[in-house]
Amino acid sequence: METLINVRNVLWAFFGVGRRSAASDQLARGKPVVLIATALVLAALFGLTLWGLANVAVHSLSG
Repeated sequence: METLINVRNVLWAFFGVGRRSAASDQLARGKPVVLIATALVLAALFGLTLWGLANVAVHSLSG
């Protein structure tokens, strides 16, 4: 359950959604290393998704 809370917090930070008081509360409760690791994993997944979609688009146009 803690993992889902970290994912939600990181996604809110990515999109800039949420109040400043809630963000400081989350940082006080969460471990910074875990939040950074979660952010890196989610950013990598986002990048790989975009890369995969671009490959599909290029291959569908050339074939």
